[in-house]
Amino acid sequence: MTHSSDPRPIGIFDSGVGGLTVLSEIHRRLPGEPTVYLGDNGRTPYGPRPADEVRRFTLEAVDWLLAQDVKLLVLACNTATARALDAVRDRAPLPVIGVIRPGAVSAAAATRSGGVAVIATAGTVESGAYPDAIAEAQASTRVAQLACPELVPMVEAGVLDGLRAESVLRAYLEPLLAANPDTDTLLLGCTHYPLLRPTIERVVGPGVAVVDSAFTTALAVEDLLDALGARAPAGEAPAHRVATTGNVAAFVAVAERLFGGRLPAVEPVSIEPVAALPLD
Repeated sequence: MTHSSDPRPIGIFDSGVGGLTVLSEIHRRLPGEPTVYLGDNGRTPYGPRPADEVRRFTLEAVDWLLAQDVKLLVLACNTATARALDAVRDRAPLPVIGVIRPGAVSAAAATRSGGVAVIATAGTVESGAYPDAIAEAQASTRVAQLACPELVPMVEAGVLDGLRAESVLRAYLEPLLAANPDTDTLLLGCTHYPLLRPTIERVVGPGVAVVDSAFTTALAVEDLLDALGARAPAGEAPAHRVATTGNVAAFVAVAERLFGGRLPAVEPVSIEPVAALPLD
């Protein structure tokens, strides 16, 4: 391992505020690293969108982050990772980490019964990315999936607990677990969902381990920076930027539930359309 360093920021992208769960873990594990976060709140949610549209929007966001001179890209959005990771890797001249593989590996390691349930957006479920990644990590794992289209809008609206959140989660999770009684691990396949984690844990009960990819993705970022010798120089206070394509006040209102007063001033940005993107 080299002992060089790289002062440039880590670029983190999500379709909205959900990726702040990943940003939070990166700040916690790597407090010396500067970051630039972009939330595409102007076009959230990505989950119900066609795959080619998700790819186009993701590449437009990635182009904006590349223009900020980042050293590493994190797709902190499961739908974008499922639909666009290969396209982003083709386009970006630097390392790219998605959130699916770290979470899948963690879920495969956590299960004792071999039964894992995944809740995610419609686009992520349809892609089959999680069953593929979990099978790659542990071939004998049985994976049940469920699309939960109400959860992202609910989180973006700031409804994280209380009767409404609990009733929506029960309507999804109780039939899923009843149909798959050997499930002992629930993978939160969307970076918005950790914001609902206390309510989710109450609904599923102590017999089901809840795994999310925010923590495991931050670990993967740390490992990669060390492997590349690309940590920020020690002793400098890192600068953090947060930008959104949507309404700044609405973004801040939800984001402050997660970050409290530690959120930097949020910048409004507009991102340029990608020219001539080949479709499927």
